[in-house]
Amino acid sequence: QVQLVESGGGLVQAGGSLRLSCAASTRTFISYVMGWFRQAPGKERESVATVSKSGDMTYYADSVKGRVTISRDNAKNTVYLQMNSLKPEDTAVYYCAAKRLYADSLLTSATAYDYWGQGTQVTVSS
Repeated sequence: QVQLVESGGGLVQAGGSLRLSCAASTRTFISYVMGWFRQAPGKERESVATVSKSGDMTYYADSVKGRVTISRDNAKNTVYLQMNSLKPEDTAVYYCAAKRLYADSLLTSATAYDYWGQGTQVTVSS
């Protein structure tokens, strides 16, 4: 069982930045593909970004490409989501997710992930 704890959410003005963190309680963090997802009220959960086990491969949703960077520190069992130039439409609860994989690849579907954090609220005011 892996526990994921997100932090770093909050209220920010449009154009501002936030850095989300997700700490994983596992000694084999390097075995997990990690992803960030978000869910706005009345909408389905959607993928924001994902990073492979090694950190060499990343995926970004078109809606955030160029404004968001996902990274991981395998020594600290932590994955990050740096968000810049935030827009009101980025307002959502952001979730961290993990999936243990043999291959060093990417997973973009929420249904592929086994472990989820409790979420952190990001609110962008106009």
